[in-house]
Amino acid sequence: MELVSKKRYRTDLSDAEWKLVQPLLPSPGRGGRPPRYSRREVLNAILYITRSGCAWRLLPNDFPYWKTVFHYFRLLRRAGLFAHINAVLRARLRQHMGRHPEASAGIVDSQSVKTTGRGGVAG
Repeated sequence: MELVSKKRYRTDLSDAEWKLVQPLLPSPGRGGRPPRYSRREVLNAILYITRSGCAWRLLPNDFPYWKTVFHYFRLLRRAGLFAHINAVLRARLRQHMGRHPEASAGIVDSQSVKTTGRGGVAG
């Protein structure tokens, strides 16, 4: 049985966004029992948690059970999926803007902090 979100949240993936992300997700494994929740609903729950900053246990009941969402989050994070999705979408956006998919230069910004005129241990 699949849990369908009764309420739509601002963090939920739109159909167009899901169309971009879906092919990047690993396909469900063969064998075992079928997944209880759709991958989209689990991903929507992960996006809700990361955007709202709420605790896992405070995930609204419209989403799959928090332990299930946390389990998938850990698996996907360990597999490097979020970094991969970010890299693919960034490259697509750059190409859409007429730029090379990979940046040719980077900027590192640092802040200078003034210290006392004499050196040595402080504080």
